[in-house]
Amino acid sequence: MKKVFKLEDLDCANCAAKMERSIAKIEGVDSVSISFLSQRMTLEADESRFEEILDQVVRTCKKVEPDCKILR
Repeated sequence: MKKVFKLEDLDCANCAAKMERSIAKIEGVDSVSISFLSQRMTLEADESRFEEILDQVVRTCKKVEPDCKILR
């Protein structure tokens, strides 16, 4: 399943790259792309576990960029 999410308060391109690398390591994530300029994240992950994976993605993002919010 592939979904696009709007990001809020993503402060820098370096943080976006760190988040992207961390999310890519999560089991079940097929691909992830974060655009700092458009403040969007494209996530492709296992459909049967998508909500569980998305919760892990949110926690991972908070570790890298505490102010960043993923709008569902």
